[in-house]
This record gives sequence, C-alpha cells and structure tokens, in this order.
Amino acid sequence: MPTVTVNVDQQDHTASLGTARNHTLTMDRPEAKGGQNLGPMGGEALLMGLGGCFLSNLFAAAIARDIEISNARTEINGEVADAPARYTDIHMKVTADCSEPDQFTKLVTIAERGCIAANTLGKAVNLTVECD
Repeated sequence: MPTVTVNVDQQDHTASLGTARNHTLTMDRPEAKGGQNLGPMGGEALLMGLGGCFLSNLFAAAIARDIEISNARTEINGEVADAPARYTDIHMKVTADCSEPDQFTKLVTIAERGCIAANTLGKAVNLTVECD
C-alpha cells in the first residue's frame, strides 16, 4: 500500500510549519487562544484538507466526463465536543457552476466515494455531504 508522508515542525513558541512534498502550511492558534494567528489551527487545517481532497476528486470526475465545473466551493462545518476535544459531526455543502447541472449530484457522489479524507473521517464522525 502507498504511504503518504508529511512533516510538521515547530516554528516558534506557538506556530508550526507543515510540509507536504514542496508545499507548506503554517498553523497556529488565534491570539484569543494564546497564539499569534499566523495560520489556521490544526483542526481547521483538517477541515480544509477534507475540502481540498473532495474538490480534487470532483474536478477529476468532471474532467473524465468532459463536464465543465467552475466556481466550486465547499463550506464545511465541524461540530466540536469536549473531553476529549474532537469533531463529532462534519457537514460539507458543495456548490459549483456545472455545464451539465443534471450531472452535478452524480459528480458529488463520485467525489465523495473517491476522497481519501472523506473515507477516513466518515469512519470516525458523522460526515454528511450535500450539494446545492
């Protein structure tokens, strides 16, 4: 099985730098939580990663079917519980302009099935996806 490796290194007293291949992402806490607000918190980055993985699969599904997608967006809401802090529910709403609107729901379903992040998180939390 293939392995995906990323590194996360301390930058200073509150921030860290994630590296995947030659790409980086600074993560930090907001000032209200003692950080410097240099980037998203790790939990926010997790949700952003879900959205990025999902859209990548949506674009691939559209390209394979010669369907044009533009203005695609995922709005993701994560419900947080305490003790331990975790997401219990994640809801993703997907919108886009689609050259074949009657195929959009099918493309969303294909993207959800192919998304590593959705497949992983869906086993741990109540993950729902809707398209608009």
